[in-house]
Amino acid sequence: MSFQFNRHAEIEGKHAFLSASKYHWIRYDEAKMADVFRNFFAAEQGTRMHDFASHCIRMGQKLPRTKQTLNMFVNDAVEFGMSSEVVLYYSRNCFGTTDAIGFRNGVLRIHDYKSGVIPAHFEQLFVYAALFCLEYDVAPEDIQIELRIYQSGEIQKCRPEPEVIREVMRKAVDFDMLIESIKEEERAN
Repeated sequence: MSFQFNRHAEIEGKHAFLSASKYHWIRYDEAKMADVFRNFFAAEQGTRMHDFASHCIRMGQKLPRTKQTLNMFVNDAVEFGMSSEVVLYYSRNCFGTTDAIGFRNGVLRIHDYKSGVIPAHFEQLFVYAALFCLEYDVAPEDIQIELRIYQSGEIQKCRPEPEVIREVMRKAVDFDMLIESIKEEERAN
């Protein structure tokens, strides 16, 4: 007769914070564990804030006008008539989901909400703009692009030169072909 293991159907397929697959915690002291958990909790809170913002944008629901980052992000997205959580797809190797995006009258707007304190970089938004141009066959030279990062009560704006987006597009295409050729080699072996 084989050993009868306990069943835990409600948690099958999930991972505990103190899991075996993330075993590094066995080397932590209490201070390190507290820091790691606080960062994890902050990331979870950020995910919930993104979900809330997306819901507000989809409903067209503005928030009170304050200097709170989330409120500024939601209100601007609603005012510009933007869509939330839109996937931009070039290939199986190259796609991403925007926080808010709109394309109207030749102007592409992409807004990114950052709930963390690590300074954000516009490169992420350059990739989104490149993915938009690739997916919808739009030349970056033929449109205006405005990118915004909402973080720590501030709004950073960038209007990238078309050459910047064109270079990201080129790299996406070239690296996608490289990855596909490597996949082919691996399948042949």
